[in-house]
Parts: sequence; structure tokens; C-alpha cells
Amino acid sequence: MIKVTLKGDVVKEYESGTSIADIAKDISMGLYRAATCAKVDGVVVDLRTPLEKDCALEILTFEDADGKKTFWHSASHVLAQAVKHLFPAAKLAIGPAIDGGFYYDFDVEKPFSAEDLAKIEAEMKKIVKANEPIEQFLSTAEEARELMKDEPYKLELLEEHAGKGEKLSFFRQGDFTDLCAGPHLMSTGAIKAFKLTSATGAYWRGDSNKAMLCRVYATAFPKASELEAHLAAIEEAKKRDHNKIGRELKYFTTADCIGQGLPLLMPKGAKLFQILNRYVQDKEENEYGYVMTRTPLMAKSDLYKISGHWDHYKDGMFVLGDEEKDKEVFALRPMTCPFQYNVYLSEKHSYRDLPIRYGETATLFRNEASGEMHGLIRVRQFTISEGHLVLRPDQLEEEFMNCVKLAKEVMTDVGLIDDLSYRLSKWDPNDREKYIGTPEMWDEAEGLMRNILDDIGINYTEAVGEAAFYGPKLDIQVKNVHGKEDTLITVQIDLMLAKQFGMTYTDKDGSEKYPYIIHRTSLGCYERTIALLLEKFAGALPTWLMPTQVMVIPISENYHDYAEKVHKALRAAGIRADVDYRAEKMGYKIREAQLEKIPYMLVVGEKEAADNTVAVRARKEENGGTKTIEQFIADIRTEIDNKVV
Repeated sequence: MIKVTLKGDVVKEYESGTSIADIAKDISMGLYRAATCAKVDGVVVDLRTPLEKDCALEILTFEDADGKKTFWHSASHVLAQAVKHLFPAAKLAIGPAIDGGFYYDFDVEKPFSAEDLAKIEAEMKKIVKANEPIEQFLSTAEEARELMKDEPYKLELLEEHAGKGEKLSFFRQGDFTDLCAGPHLMSTGAIKAFKLTSATGAYWRGDSNKAMLCRVYATAFPKASELEAHLAAIEEAKKRDHNKIGRELKYFTTADCIGQGLPLLMPKGAKLFQILNRYVQDKEENEYGYVMTRTPLMAKSDLYKISGHWDHYKDGMFVLGDEEKDKEVFALRPMTCPFQYNVYLSEKHSYRDLPIRYGETATLFRNEASGEMHGLIRVRQFTISEGHLVLRPDQLEEEFMNCVKLAKEVMTDVGLIDDLSYRLSKWDPNDREKYIGTPEMWDEAEGLMRNILDDIGINYTEAVGEAAFYGPKLDIQVKNVHGKEDTLITVQIDLMLAKQFGMTYTDKDGSEKYPYIIHRTSLGCYERTIALLLEKFAGALPTWLMPTQVMVIPISENYHDYAEKVHKALRAAGIRADVDYRAEKMGYKIREAQLEKIPYMLVVGEKEAADNTVAVRARKEENGGTKTIEQFIADIRTEIDNKVV
């Protein structure tokens, strides 16, 4: 007998070899029907897994993140089975679960049309209705090659595992068999509701030199009502997509002749950028003691070779010149750290000088793959609120905590604080070529960061392989309206680059020491932040961030002079205001201002001019009442100064 510790620290005994599925049935049939996979001592496994020793068992459902992944991955196999029924010549590639659903890549003669997707959905319904059992079996490499002999992409994947001498895992449902590690559902019948959402092109393994495949995106749920709610949320997301809102409201545009990933900020977008930039710079300098630098946009390859970027990041850089032909080769900068380090190196430093906090509004360039470009979220030229803190080891915790504090304050002020999650990004010791430094240095840096995060009380996850090549990171993550997660802000501990650059300080005892360095951003990427703000607020940004905060609307040309008086009073109070002098009807002018998401409209006519007042129409309400000019200015200044969101 073995002891199995269940939820709530309940311990039950079972015969060794009992499957998780049978344990779920023993607990309750309701749990068995809802179960998708399980965790045994924290490791995600299939429900078919037999338990052979004492362990902690957590049975997962669709409500759990890993449970969703299992559900969606099983649905991807149903999709692939349906495609093979309808298009037998299609070659299978991969079909993983992703945020919000799943996809499967196929090599087909021509991309699937909308009519094809409808046929595939209908075939999937038949497979689900048949409630075919999903069975796992193991195979030798030789047997696996025979099974997959007509699937070139599977054979390629198979060969990567065949040399390890392990048996290969397959899953079978009805007449469909796929090379797969799992886990999977017990049968196809659990996938009650699904929708194929689109078909696009995708290179095999993301390599533009390899075959272009047809990728079918989809999602699935245990209940039709859940699918309907999800699809409704997708439609709302499309309305809020910054690519749509940002262009409609004229915050940014793009031009084919300029290039992909190189957006143009229009006057509204440039004004929002300026507002954010001034706010961040003032906050960093006045409240956190940063000193500003301004460094070149490019440098010789020599600089990047010292930092390690040439060896570890060259493919992500825009290189100007050819090392074999040119005496000097330059590259546009993908970061500012080596530039600011040279500012530090320009003079001697004592332990009394530290910490030194360098800040810079830094324009950077990264050679992102064309398939990764998305509006302002992922671009090739972008600007970040970059900073590097040079400090003594005894200052690390306090300075790191202040970097996190600064980031949280900024995110609170702009209104994104509730949308964030935190990730400790660690190195991958199995991928040594990707990183510099020794395992001991990495253990020390990661241990320091973990202790600081625990002291702060941040709820964070850990991710192997996501660290920078020189040190671990706290990545502050955020999702766009489509559920795609990106990093918005990073705070990194670097114990390595100071030595590579020869950066030292004179300690109390007169010895030369290498400082610790913190790399950090406070707002992150301005372009990405603008995109997220447009999406979160559907274009109706908080008043303090709006390019135009007030529109003054005279009832007729007879009141243009009074409208200008109001306008001047607003501008004198530091309020961004305009006047709509057009000879249009009042209703039209008001609707135009509302469509522009302008927070306040001040209607002025005979009564307002006589009483020195304004009729207020707020974006959030139809009628804000009548106020004196002074009272309105006092009210809106309070809203702006307090950064009300």
C-alpha cells in the first residue's frame, strides 16, 4: 500500500500501481468527470499514470492553468484527426496549447479557407460525439519510425528523441495516432464546445528558411456557455485592440516604405509619449535620486564584445558593416548598459560615491522577426525608461526594493497596477552557451534576488531559461487584450559585467572592489505602455494622460471671444485645452469630442458669458452641471494632480 496526500492534507491509502483516474473515481465521480490531468509531487502528469510510491497528489480540472492546457492539447488532437479525415494528404506538424486555446500546424497544398474550417469543425463534432477513448502507448524508435513513416515533421521530432534510448510516447484515439508526451483527457467526449478562430501561415519551427505551414487557431471549453462568453470577450478585445483604437484615434500609423516594426507616433501619440516621459524623468530625478545620461545610438563592435552582447545577442542586433571587409563595424544599440558603464569609467569612484543611479530615456533597436511584429507592442525601434544602479553589495537589497517600489508607483499612476504579474527569470544550467559566469555566480545572484522578493512579499512564479545572459531578472509581466503576455518592466541583478568592463570603486580599506549593478526600467517600453493604456481604457485615458483634456465649444460665433477667454484661463492653469470654432451644430461638435474620448466639454453661450461660467459635459456623464471657470479649473486640477484613474 502507498500513502497519497490529497487536497487539504487528507491522506488516503491505495494499492501500489493504482492509476490517478481510479483515485479520482474513488474520491467522487464528479471529480473524475471534471479531471483533465494531475500533479504528483508538483509535476504535471496524465490521469492514466499509476502511482507506485507515497506522494502528494493534486487532481486538476479545467479551472486550473495546467488543466486548461491538457484540455486544449487534447482538443488539438481532435482537430488534427478531423483534418486527416477530410484532407488525408495533409502532413502533421505540432499542436500545442497556448494562452486562450490551441493551434495545430499542417503542411497542405493550399491554406484552409473559411469553408474548410467549417467542414473541419463539423468533423470534429462527430469525433467528440463518438466519445472515442484516448489511449497512451510506448514504442521503440524503430516502431515509431514505421508508425510515422508518412509524416516527415513527426519523423524530424522523433529523431531528436530517438537517440536518448528511451521509448517514445504516442496517443491514439480511434483511427488517429500522434507522437506526443501528453498529458491528455481520457476521451474525446469531454470537449463539448470548440471554435476554429482562424487559419494563418507559420514557418516550421519559426524559421523563415523552412517550409510555410498552415496554422489553425482554435479554442475549446467543457461547456457551450463558457465558449460563448470567451468568444464575446474576443470580440470585445478586437474593439479594444490598440492597433484599431490607436489608428482610429490617430495616435500612431505605419508606412510600408518605412518598414515593419517602425511605427510613426502622430501628434496625439507624441504628446502622450511626452507626458509619460516628463513624468518618469521628474519622478526618477526628484524622488529617487537618478542622474541623467544621454548616450549614442550606436557603437563599434568592440563595445559589444566587451559586454558579451556580440557573442550572445548579435542575431538580435542591427549590424552596420561587415567584419571581414570593413575596418570598423558598428551596430545600433539594443541596450544602454555598456554605454552608461563607460560614463562610470570616465572617473574614479569611492565607496562614498555609491550608489550612483544612472537614468536615460533610451531609444533602442532590436532585430525582431517579422512574424513577431504587433502594432506598438513589439517593434524594432522603441524607447524605454532605462536605468543602471552601480552600488556596493550592502546596498543591493534596499536599492532593489526601491526599484520595485518605483515601478509599482509608476504603474499605479498610469492605471496598470492591477494587470501585472511577477516572474523570477532564472538561467538554464543545461544551456551554458547562452550565459556568462559560473554556476556559483548564478546561484548567488538568484539566491539574492529570491531573498529580496520574499522580503518584499511579492507573489511570483519562477521561469528557467528566461534570464538575461549576465544575470537573473524580476520580470513584471502584463497581458494585452488578446491574452498575449509580454514583459513590461524588468529589474535585474548583475554580478558579472562590472568585472568585464573593469569597473571598480575604492573601498574603506583602500582596496579596489567590483560593484554590483542593477539594470532596471520604471515604465518599461513607452510604445508598449501606450498600447496597453489604449487597450485598457478603450482610448478613454485618465484625464492626466489625455493629449487634449478639455474641448471648449461655443454655441455660435457670437461667443468665440468668450470661448477664447475660457481657453486662455485653462491653458494658464496648465490644462491641455482646445476650442471648436467650426460652424457645425452643437450636437455634432459634442459627438465629435466624445468620439475623440476627450474627458470634458465646456459649452459656452449667452448665459455662460454673462455669468462667467461654463456648462460642463463630462465624458463619463451626460451633464456635469454649470460651474464658474475658477471652480472647474480647481476641480480638474485636483483630478490631474492626483492622477485619478
